[in-house]
Amino acid sequence: MPVGRPAKKTREQLVDTVLIIVLVVVAAFLIITVNYYMIKWRFEARFREWQAQEQAYWKAEIGHSSKQAVTQSRAVLGGKFTEQMAPFLPEFKYDPTEARFIGSPIDFVVFPGLSSGDPKEVVIVEVKSGKNCVLTPAERKIRQLIEDGMVRWELIERRCQPDGDETLE
Repeated sequence: MPVGRPAKKTREQLVDTVLIIVLVVVAAFLIITVNYYMIKWRFEARFREWQAQEQAYWKAEIGHSSKQAVTQSRAVLGGKFTEQMAPFLPEFKYDPTEARFIGSPIDFVVFPGLSSGDPKEVVIVEVKSGKNCVLTPAERKIRQLIEDGMVRWELIERRCQPDGDETLE
């Protein structure tokens, strides 16, 4: 057997082996690349679908929240308007000129008889309107203090100096 012949066959086998390896590597690369892009495409499609759902949800939620805020704001403004107009409503049983608006934590202090110069009592009035006419915890506490007689009169005097006079005698 000639010595050169087996070397040629080995060289052909080597070329064939290298070619097979190259083909396997290229095929593996193509399979991996195709799978990568397919997975990426599916993920992006699912992400876009999820994103569209979330945007629709939040758009609806913002619309609902905006309507709710407007409704609540109107209720609050209506309540504040009713509070200040209460002395002129038929349910108000006192002379409107004898009522003094406070606003918070109570709405009015009424002095029945004040307009005739002879006040008979002091009345604390809280005005509630709307669906939920419930006193706040502070209003309940104030009502309880009044009912328990925990009310007093206090006078604060601050003497002013007459113009041009430096000393007080």
